[in-house]
Amino acid sequence: MDEFMEAAVEEAKKGLDEGGIPIGSVIVYEGKIIGRGHNKRVQKGSVILHGEMDALESAKRRPASVYKECTLYTTLSPCPMCSGAIILYGIPRVVIGENKTFMGEEAYLRSKGVDVKVLQDETCIEMMRKFIDENPGLWNEDIGV
Repeated sequence: MDEFMEAAVEEAKKGLDEGGIPIGSVIVYEGKIIGRGHNKRVQKGSVILHGEMDALESAKRRPASVYKECTLYTTLSPCPMCSGAIILYGIPRVVIGENKTFMGEEAYLRSKGVDVKVLQDETCIEMMRKFIDENPGLWNEDIGV
């Protein structure tokens, strides 16, 4: 696992430690993390603070030219909302920890020219499997079921 996916996993663990959903994300520009976040729907009572959205929020307002050179790392396949934000800001590369527990909008991202790489990382898979098994109601709420 590279340092950026490790940082996304650290974010996911923070979310879990806070009583939330263990999904983390970081945004990398020119080899440096410019945004990091984790799912805060439970902690903040938010309908939109998925890990990717929180990472974008923490990256702050930047010119489009910056986002067009970024890579977004996320521990779980991005949902429709997060995929839309990736497209909106022109992020060209997404590295996904896993998509076995949830398949997001990877085909949509690829259809829009995004380079999508899926690692199937066992740490990410096990973290989500355990969470989903222990919290099925909360998980279903997070993905809109």
